[in-house]
Amino acid sequence: MQHPPVDFANFAAEQAQKAAAAPIERLSTNFDRSAGEPVRGVGNTWSRTHYGGDFNLYVPPDGATALSLVFVQSKDGNTGAPDPSALGGGPTDTHLIYEGLSRVAADAVLAGAGSVPRRSLFSVWHPELVALRASLGLARHPAQIVVSKQGKELDLASLVFNVPDLPVFLIAGDACLSRHTPALRGRSWIQCVPIEGGNVRTAIERLRAEAGIRRISAIGGRSTASHLVDAGVAQDLYLTTAGRDGGEPGTPWYTGPAAPPLRTITQKQWTHLGARILFEHILIAR
Repeated sequence: MQHPPVDFANFAAEQAQKAAAAPIERLSTNFDRSAGEPVRGVGNTWSRTHYGGDFNLYVPPDGATALSLVFVQSKDGNTGAPDPSALGGGPTDTHLIYEGLSRVAADAVLAGAGSVPRRSLFSVWHPELVALRASLGLARHPAQIVVSKQGKELDLASLVFNVPDLPVFLIAGDACLSRHTPALRGRSWIQCVPIEGGNVRTAIERLRAEAGIRRISAIGGRSTASHLVDAGVAQDLYLTTAGRDGGEPGTPWYTGPAAPPLRTITQKQWTHLGARILFEHILIAR
């Protein structure tokens, strides 16, 4: 099967250039209550200068996959927007947190099919954070995980599915597999992982056992994130709250039947366009 040429080299160069040129603020710490919590810090001189110390990663019990949710929300709590940067987090959130520290140590980045734009690949792009990722002994790019039960929003023409050197895992329901099997046959680098019994937990455990995916950065959307919380596989949340209202009304990051207890262990802030932006590392209790 013939596929259109993929402009990954140009895309990667553009992303790196944008990240390197971005004006990234230095965060100040409002509080840090991470002492005694199951976390470990990562960083280098550049990241510690801008973030204000080590960036904490949740350390799960032995045998469990570390899975963090990453969201930016408007001041009034909305996360729905065609482009997350439109919610007002600014370049610091985009390049230091969202495309940076939240996934710098991840083996894979996970997204629901509806959160995968046509021209996208989820990686780390700022040169200082690329260097930090390399120092952790990780591959240049995280593996890509896309979740789709029905397959209606799945676009196999997206860049993320068309870089043969990059491992891609499709966590798929029966309807999705039935809908896209012909196209998937031509992409041997995409491994399908069935959703068994409607619960994503088994798929996450399988990825750990069979592919060595031990740490996942999950970037949404909110339906996928809610399923991960309800399945008990999401342990923490990196949440940026912008300084202005906006986004699609009524789109909080969690949309499930029972919001989990949350405990904020770190809160930092910076200023963008005169407005205060908060960043919080939040543990999810079940």
